[in-house]
Formats: sequence, C-alpha cells, structure tokens
Amino acid sequence: MNPNLELQLKTLPMEPGVYRYYDKNDQLLYVGKAKHLKKRVLSYFNKNQSGYRTRIMVSKIHRLETTVVNSEYDALLLENNLIKEHQPFYNVMLKDDKSYPWICIKNEDFPRIFLTRTKIKDGSEYYGPYAKVRPARVLLDTIKSLYKIRTCNLNLAPAKIAEGKYRVCLEYHIKNCNGPCEALESKEEYDEKVEAIRGIIKGDFRFAKKYLEERMFRFAANLEFEKAQMIKQNIESLDDYQSKHTVVNPSIDDVDVFGMTSDETAAYVNYFKIRNGSIVQSFTTEIKKVLEETDEDILEEALIEIRQKFDSVSKEILIPFHLGLEIPGVKLIVPKVGDKKRIVELSEKNAKEYRLEKLKQVQIIDPERHTNRIMSEMKHILRMPVEPRHIEGFDNSNIQGTNPVSACVVFKDGKPSKADYRIFHPKTVEGPNDFATMEEVIYRRYRRLLDEGEPLPQLILIDGGKGQLSSAVKSLKLLGLYGKITIIGIAKRLEEIYFPEDSIPLYIDKKAETLKILQRVRDESHRFGVKHHRTRRKNSTIKSELEEIPGVGPKSIELLLSKLKSVKRIKEADLTTLEEILGKSKAKVVWKFFNKN
Repeated sequence: MNPNLELQLKTLPMEPGVYRYYDKNDQLLYVGKAKHLKKRVLSYFNKNQSGYRTRIMVSKIHRLETTVVNSEYDALLLENNLIKEHQPFYNVMLKDDKSYPWICIKNEDFPRIFLTRTKIKDGSEYYGPYAKVRPARVLLDTIKSLYKIRTCNLNLAPAKIAEGKYRVCLEYHIKNCNGPCEALESKEEYDEKVEAIRGIIKGDFRFAKKYLEERMFRFAANLEFEKAQMIKQNIESLDDYQSKHTVVNPSIDDVDVFGMTSDETAAYVNYFKIRNGSIVQSFTTEIKKVLEETDEDILEEALIEIRQKFDSVSKEILIPFHLGLEIPGVKLIVPKVGDKKRIVELSEKNAKEYRLEKLKQVQIIDPERHTNRIMSEMKHILRMPVEPRHIEGFDNSNIQGTNPVSACVVFKDGKPSKADYRIFHPKTVEGPNDFATMEEVIYRRYRRLLDEGEPLPQLILIDGGKGQLSSAVKSLKLLGLYGKITIIGIAKRLEEIYFPEDSIPLYIDKKAETLKILQRVRDESHRFGVKHHRTRRKNSTIKSELEEIPGVGPKSIELLLSKLKSVKRIKEADLTTLEEILGKSKAKVVWKFFNKN
C-alpha cells in the first residue's frame, strides 16, 4: 500500500461525509458516502473483503480525498452531485438516468407544480432534491389539498383562453381545479397561490400543518380513524423533512465559498464550487506561514490562486470575514444568517477537519515538529516569555486531614517524565489545610532545586483555584522566583485558568491542545497523589493493628512486614517462622497475640 495512503487511513475523521478514491494517474475511481468516514473507508481495506470488483478497485487506489458534511443526508446528496459531475468508473450502479426527485414550478402561464427527476433549463424553478420520493409526494399532495392547481399540460396563454378553445375537464367537476382554462380563475389569483406555495416548499409548513391537523381531528371526530391515521403520518413526514439542508439549496447558485482556520505555523483553506444549488467541487489546502502573515493576507492570496486553479468565473464569493480586496465585477459577501451563513460554516468545518488530519499525520511522521508546534501554541495562549518545555504540576491528597500527601509531577516537551515525580509529606501543617500545605510544598520543592543547582521549570501548574494559586505564589516570592517562572492554577468546574493578580480567568477552547496538555498534567498529579495517599493510608491501617501487640515496637513491625508482606500472613505464620524473624521471646508474644484460643 502507498505509504501516504496508509497514513491518510490512520487519520480519517469520524464524521459523515463523502470520500473519493484516485489512481496513480490521478483519475477518479469511486465516490462514496458514509455516516462515519473512518469506519467506512477502512472497511474497503479489510483483508476479508470478498467482492472481486472491490478488490480490483482497492488495488488501484493511490490516494483519497474526503469532504465532511453535517449529516448522512447531506452526504447522500453530495455523493449524487459528484457522481453526476465526474462519472467515476467504479460508480457503475449509479450511472443511470435516474436521479433524485425535485418539485418543479413550471415556467409558464398558470404554472403547473409537479415532481420530476429531470431538470430542464427553461426558467422553471426546481426545489430539492429529495432523498426519498415519499416525503416529496406528501408535500405535493398537501400543496394540492390546500391550493387548487391545474394538472393539464394545455398552453394557457391569455390569447388561447380568450379564443375559447378549451373546456373544463373532470378535475374542475371534482373540485380539484378552478378552471383557469375557461377564465374562471384570474391569473392574479392563481399567481398569489403559486407565491404561497413557494413559501411552503422553502420550509414554511405552518399553514399546511394547521390544515392537516384540522382535517385529522375532523376525521377522528367522525370516527374515520383510518383516514385520520393517514393524515397523521403525513404530518410526521413533514416534521421529519421540513428543515432545509445546506449541501443543496436552490437559492445558492453559481457561487464560490471559502472557509479557513489557522494556527501558529500554517493556515488551512477550504473551497466549495457551487453550481445550480449543488456542491460540485471541494478542495482544501495547507498554506505554511513564513512570516507573521495575518489570516486576511493568506485568504486574499489563496482566494485568487484557487479561483485561477479551478477556472472560476463566479460573480459572488462567500467568505468568513471581511477582506480589503476588491475583484472587478465580483461581490465578496460575509453572510450573517441563513443558508449562505451555514454553507460558509460547513466550509470552515472542512478546513478544521483537514487541519486535524494533518496534525495527526505530523504527530506520526515528525513527532519533534508536532512538539514544537504545541510548545509554540502554549507559549502564545498562556502569554509566556518562553516555551514551557519543562512543566511541573502539584496536587494535595488527604481525607479529613489524615495521611496527607502532595504530588509533584514533571512533564518535559509535553510528555510525562516519571523518573522526576516526587511525593511530599507535609511537616509543618496540621489538619486539612490545602492552602498551607501548598505553600509548604512549593517552598520545599524549589528551595531544594535552587540549593542543588537543578534546572527550574518554565511553567508551574497548581490544581485548584485562586486560593491554592495565591499560596504557591507566596513561596515563590520568598524564594525570589516570582516573575521568573510562569505559575497558573486550573479549576475543575469549568476548566478555567487563573493567573496571579488577575481576577478574570482565561477560558481556553475545549479542543485546543494547550488545554489538553494542562488537563493531562493536572490529572496525572491527582492520580499520582491519590495513589500514594492510598498506600500510606493502607500502611497506616496495617501498622495500627500490629502496634496493638504489647512489647512489639516499630522496628519489629517493619521487620515482620518486610519478610511476610501482610498482616494476614503474619497471623497465619507458625511459631518457628516468627522465631526466625524476631527471635524466640518476641516471636512467642506475637504468636500468642494472634492465637489466643
């Protein structure tokens, strides 16, 4: 397998979307949809793959591309658009004339409204497509029940009607049509109905649902429960499918869309080409930062280059933020609400997913570069003068003041350095006093490092809020280290970061790697402290039981535990074994204590 392809497979997103396979000549082999991109794509490379055709296709795959969408439904529609656009060789089953249904408002006098799978460029309006025909039929039936629309294909030009060429048909007599063919309904009245129908098709179902509910209750009151149930099912279908989707929208036509995200070292730009309300092209690229370029500078350059790359002549471009760029004859729009806003957000989501995928690949291929990027990000977010290559985290553990311990964990280059972990037993603090304990431990830790000439950390993380942080700062001031080492506190409730002498905490993006590193340091200090606290509490319990034996002191207890390991084994030991450890006199005392009967 191509190493680059193997790396891509390891970093695919667990999101709904569309994937595309290419051969070594960069020819598109296959377009597929997935609810979970990673699971679906990996299934093709399973050794138990049985299909001969699939095995042949997989053997030709040289690289793959993915496009993330908001839902499985959007993936289905986007897959259809791309197959129709590119006709991939291995999508044979979908290469037929059948397509998804649209609701058409025909461009004619007294427009007909009907379902079609073929779009004709004659000025007619098309709404959809619908992934399933049943919801479209329900919607169309609802429209027809609300508004009487003609179904004949007569040419109802005003001159033809004036000539009296037509006669009303059965649809008029069964009250499904108002007879515009005989001028029994004016064009103005008919156009008003069509305008109202446009609103319903675009998602305003309030009047349609109210009408159906009234009919349902009327049928139920007349004990016509089967008819009432059918209408209830129609209402449920409308509820399921009334929301519009951003992948396909008839109001967005011949538009370019750009989304962008960036970090300290690079920017990631996504481009959607939208034609006839559908995404026909998706492209994402990484742009390395050479100097201190702003996002605006990078997007301006990317916008021009990508439009040239894809020969785009769109007169409208949707972008996530304002640019100081003007393109003759082209509108640059930053949408605030609605479908255009949602399509920009989808483009940004693709840029973010592409960035995460690239970062995962870098972590595998070049760990040093990955570490350097994280350190640079932490320095920027935490407002530090230097990168936090050496981090130390502190946490106190005790139960109602008993057997207190304080843990110090050390992280170097973002990874635990367990050989440098330390446990402190408070010497000057009595009872459960976290503030005083933290003050003592911080002083002892850095007093010793100073005395021994050991390297100091660039960042100290205190597990706790402003109280514990203030106590730690006192000790740093006594040692003359305050201002030389960055010290922060992390509170557990909202993961807010506290800085000394700043009452307003810092809230870091929950997905940021800086917060993940800080959380890991905090969690590791807590784990290490609790582990030693439990060990100390257990040993204290064991020793207290042995201390009840008259005439047996601490040294004898330590000797017994070092040889027999537990109180249970001491209780079960025979006299000879005890004599070998303690001698005859003390052995007899211990044996009698546990064998009183």
